[in-house]
Amino acid sequence: MSITSAIVLFAVTWFLTMFVVLPIRLRTQGDEDDIVEGTHAGAPADFRLGRTMLIVTIITVVLWGLEFAVITSGVISVRDFDWFGRMSPR
Repeated sequence: MSITSAIVLFAVTWFLTMFVVLPIRLRTQGDEDDIVEGTHAGAPADFRLGRTMLIVTIITVVLWGLEFAVITSGVISVRDFDWFGRMSPR
């Protein structure tokens, strides 16, 4: 795996993890009955971006490490997903 592939894999994993983690323990302004004028009731009441990014980064490092280990070890390869036989030599 090249360095570019590793960085792209990390970025994709980070953003997927971010979208999974964002709604966890989310308290909206509607839940708190403290809606700021001009905002939607579904807006976060007390959003902590720094804490969320730290949690996402920690989870991503673990997931990326597992993904990297599986890819570089060769346990699973692209040919394992060739269900229609299109990659076999002719």
